[in-house]
Amino acid sequence: QVQLVESGGGFVQPGGSLRLSCAASGFIFSGYAMSWVRQAPGKGLEWVSGIDSGGGSTTYVDSVKGRFTISRDDAKNTLYLQMNSLKPEDTAVYYCAKDLFGDYGYGMNYWGKGTLVTVSS
Repeated sequence: QVQLVESGGGFVQPGGSLRLSCAASGFIFSGYAMSWVRQAPGKGLEWVSGIDSGGGSTTYVDSVKGRFTISRDDAKNTLYLQMNSLKPEDTAVYYCAKDLFGDYGYGMNYWGKGTLVTVSS
């Protein structure tokens, strides 16, 4: 069965960096787009970033453009999110999600359990 396991969250001061990882199994990882989605305390889900199956196309929500970088290593079945210049408003549980197709933007059908990122001084 599909499994997505996030790691790398933690506590960081404003301006700091974190790298999230998502280990995928149970499906042909290289054949699907992948996304990161987050949920801030008391708020709804917010899509953050997506990457297509080939890794050649990426997209970001405006609030993280220039600060976050999504990438993938198909040999390791792993998705990454490098987060730099973190702000308190980035505090959230971050979820890795498998997209429906090789291109992003058509929805997601599996999510991990999430990893908490807390940005605070």
